[in-house]
Amino acid sequence: MLKIVLTLAVISAVYFFLIKKPKVTQHRQTRAAEKRKPKRDEEIMVECEKCGTFVSSHEAIIVDGKYYCSKTCAGVR
Repeated sequence: MLKIVLTLAVISAVYFFLIKKPKVTQHRQTRAAEKRKPKRDEEIMVECEKCGTFVSSHEAIIVDGKYYCSKTCAGVR
């Protein structure tokens, strides 16, 4: 009876450490990576260099690597 219990314990340990645990670890790493990267629907808000207004990075005007909320703030025509 003791041999059967020990055999089952060894088989269970091998299954857990060689098969199940790597899958769980990989799944956790995948979920963590998904949380870190921004979603496509989310917009990144940037601050206007001149007036301090926050504007979407898609709508912002970039001049010399700085973000502006409008052409007036950017000083362009």
